[in-house]
Amino acid sequence: MKAVVFDWAGTMVDYGCFAPLAVFLQVFKNRGIELSAEEAREPMGMLKRDHIQALCRMERVAGLWQEKYGRLPDESDVDALYADFEPMLMETLHQYATPVPGAIQLVERLRSQGLKIGSTTGYTREMMAVVTKAAKEQGYAPDVLVTPSDMPAGRPYPWMCYQNAILLDVYPMSEMVKVGDTTSDMKEGRNAGMWTVGVLKGGSELGLAQEEVAHMAADELEERMAKTSERLRAAGAHYVIEEIGLLDEVLEKIKLRQAAGERP
Repeated sequence: MKAVVFDWAGTMVDYGCFAPLAVFLQVFKNRGIELSAEEAREPMGMLKRDHIQALCRMERVAGLWQEKYGRLPDESDVDALYADFEPMLMETLHQYATPVPGAIQLVERLRSQGLKIGSTTGYTREMMAVVTKAAKEQGYAPDVLVTPSDMPAGRPYPWMCYQNAILLDVYPMSEMVKVGDTTSDMKEGRNAGMWTVGVLKGGSELGLAQEEVAHMAADELEERMAKTSERLRAAGAHYVIEEIGLLDEVLEKIKLRQAAGERP
């Protein structure tokens, strides 16, 4: 194992991935379309314009749009929604860059083993300028950051992971692990030919704040995590872990599989 490539929001920072959620809900509400939190989260991890496009293509959302405007949403509507979304998100991003519990300690352990630390994201380069600055001030700074702005396309395409491999000087891709909290993260990792690990607590797919996780009834939390795990595995996860600090255990399992000649 030579490198681990982490997602950002919902994986290493912004527990629960709440920074973009409220903004997605608001920009559609401003046009008279009420999204549910579950709908708004479904495409999470994608480039944010692609995320808005995916929301507009949802059957229920498209139906509401047609009821209100007499037509289905088109690319000009996606552009207009994104034009509202980006400045609203930029205003609050710095508040959502706190590393999740265990993330900084995990990176220290991985680096002590000689592993390189890469990263990909659904945010643009401009958005990440805000996030990386705030995260670094709080102790988290990967070796490499690649954004969709740097590539022909974002997730689920593998280009950002390939660029991580180039910048980290790591080959083959089977010697790298992709870690994230969304189905698009899982698809990105698998499409890149990497071992792929999903994270539950703190992630967008689970969609719970730290306080909610701490106070939720154990059986309800277990049920929610089981359903989230199923979605991540269906999207390609080789492993799903409860929280980011448990990644070490999975890496040891992957090393054993590699030693036996297995590849992702």
